[in-house]
Amino acid sequence: MTAPILILGTGLAGYNLAREIRKLDKSVPLALVSRDDAPFYSKPMLSNALAGGKSAATLVMKTAEQMAEELDARILARRQVVAIETAARRVTLDDGEVLPYRDLVLALGADPIRLPLDGDAATEVLSVNDLDDFARFSARLEGARRVAILGGGLIGCEFANDMLARGIGPSVFDPAPWPLGRLLPGEAGAFFRAGLEAAGVVFRMGISAVGVDRQGATYRLRLSDGSVAEADLVLSAVGLRPRIGLAEAAGIKVGRGIVTDRQLASSAAGVFAIGDCAEVAGLSLPFVMPIMQQVRALAKTLAGTPTAVSYPAMPVLVKTPALPTVVAPPPAGVAGEWVLTHPDGGLEALFLAADGSPAGFALLGSATRRKQALAASLPAWL
Repeated sequence: MTAPILILGTGLAGYNLAREIRKLDKSVPLALVSRDDAPFYSKPMLSNALAGGKSAATLVMKTAEQMAEELDARILARRQVVAIETAARRVTLDDGEVLPYRDLVLALGADPIRLPLDGDAATEVLSVNDLDDFARFSARLEGARRVAILGGGLIGCEFANDMLARGIGPSVFDPAPWPLGRLLPGEAGAFFRAGLEAAGVVFRMGISAVGVDRQGATYRLRLSDGSVAEADLVLSAVGLRPRIGLAEAAGIKVGRGIVTDRQLASSAAGVFAIGDCAEVAGLSLPFVMPIMQQVRALAKTLAGTPTAVSYPAMPVLVKTPALPTVVAPPPAGVAGEWVLTHPDGGLEALFLAADGSPAGFALLGSATRRKQALAASLPAWL
């Protein structure tokens, strides 16, 4: 029997790669291994599901059984890979089953970064990184009126905006001086903050949590400035760390993520990496558009046409209806400066490289209508 293309992970990267492969090759054996029940759903929808009245169950678009039929693939749900043997081209599962592979694709995703909090309730701090997490989070939201969000980045701000639809008062804590600190220049960050505060979000910038304690049915947060805050629920959204342990144990080269070239190939023959776990040509980009570029390129490579992935400029939509925001960060290492203008009801920040050419932008409020025009003027990321 021919060994399959084996994909570890059934998130957006894993399932969309399988779909792209099937467009090009109807008969190659496919198998996917998942740590969870392997439903097909859109992970980006987790941070705006509350406003849409969605539950974990209604976020599921297709079950594992439906995906197996659609893809003509074997899907192994609730299974863990414990070892990869690259020389023998096989993996071992937690129940002892050994799976050979023709090619192996690591679509392992990333884990939430855990803050070094002390206190008797530090382990009760929630994070939302998948559908199971969202189900637990949704259940705990019942009756909550005050939620503390640790992290004022993309996900933290999206969840804060989303909670407003449930009548919940979110407070966002972050040591950075303004929200979306890695994406926005200071004045744009202040404009963004004002827009969400007008809708009901409270920002505590320049402050981090150092401990979380139980206080009856609620929580007491001890903060870095010596003050305290109370909340019915605490959500951590401080970022993700690529899952590299399995690859590292197999002797595959890792950095921040699993290191690949532009064909998504790792340092081990026949092993590829995509999605949040991958570091592609030095770039770790935990967004949907890079994933889609990766899976289209890798499907062609696995079908016999070696193809390098390309990244055009890929604006990121921040899901904050209180203040619509679109960001296209300048490529890492590009020198330049932000130039800001203030159209009525909005703010446009354009990042100009040293030669005066546009290299990135941040559009807020009414300025978001310029997204397509400005995106066309930006250089490719890769």
